[in-house]
Amino acid sequence: MRTLVIAAIAMLGVAMPTQAQSESLAPDLLTILTSDQPQTQLMSLILTRASLAEGSQARILLCDSAGDLALREAPETSTQPMQPRGFSPRSMLEGLMADGVQVQVCAIYLPNSEATQDDLLEGVSVATPPEISNVMMAPNTRLFTF
Repeated sequence: MRTLVIAAIAMLGVAMPTQAQSESLAPDLLTILTSDQPQTQLMSLILTRASLAEGSQARILLCDSAGDLALREAPETSTQPMQPRGFSPRSMLEGLMADGVQVQVCAIYLPNSEATQDDLLEGVSVATPPEISNVMMAPNTRLFTF
């Protein structure tokens, strides 16, 4: 999308934006992950990582069984390396967090599981419905749902 915007600007004879300006054209991304399937989890996180490379700001909301990815003791299926590059859903999530991506579990995840806030990885918080609604409704936000 960013490439199309830049091409359209160039066709109009307008000065090309700087790298910083063109990055600001990238939409924000909210990835909502609910699947407990490791391939789906990993692919959603790979696509989230790819959006960062395009200049997007990303945020991840883990709901239902995908919330288990954020547990200090994650399910074994989420920690098993997958082909072709040897990443697991958990390792990809941790990498995204290390790069500053905000990761949250949905507001109803903890009350409906045996987990508590203390069981979550450091840096993972609980999202509130108004907070996520504001992100979803922002005009520059794209949603990925898996």
